[in-house]
Amino acid sequence: MIIVLIGYMASGKSSIGTKLAKKLDYNFVDLDDLIEEKENLTVSEVFKTKGEVYFRKQEAFYLKEQIENNTNFILSVGGGTPCYGTNMEYIINAENVTSIYLKGSVSTLSEKLIKKKSKRPLIAHIETEEAMAEFVGKHLFERIHFYNKAQVKVIVDEKTKEEIANEIVFTLF
Repeated sequence: MIIVLIGYMASGKSSIGTKLAKKLDYNFVDLDDLIEEKENLTVSEVFKTKGEVYFRKQEAFYLKEQIENNTNFILSVGGGTPCYGTNMEYIINAENVTSIYLKGSVSTLSEKLIKKKSKRPLIAHIETEEAMAEFVGKHLFERIHFYNKAQVKVIVDEKTKEEIANEIVFTLF
């Protein structure tokens, strides 16, 4: 089984994916890390030097390549991945793939993002938690339609990463 974790920034896709992979003895792949490795540039550098259209094309290519060429692994995708092109349709229609939406509330996501904003160019300019909550709320509203197509939804608010990983294992197996 291939498990694809989707969700907004700071929902825990990578950290929960890593824990889940250990529990299931699966490999873990972070799509953004894979893109950086293949392109030999950071995601930010790809955006700056080659543009978003190029990035989104490569993202779709590597997403499909991973799903077609692997079994029994966890794939964490970027927050925007499900929202571009036919990526979400591909994920939900691919054989042997289960998509899981790690669903965080605006307040939970904002709280986490305000602490990590320096590492995220999209939100680095946001100064207050209130402004962050407004940004996240608007952005999440635009993306929720895609996220809600996931086969499984797991609420991440007020849970540890361990609890979330255990809940996923219990739900799937």
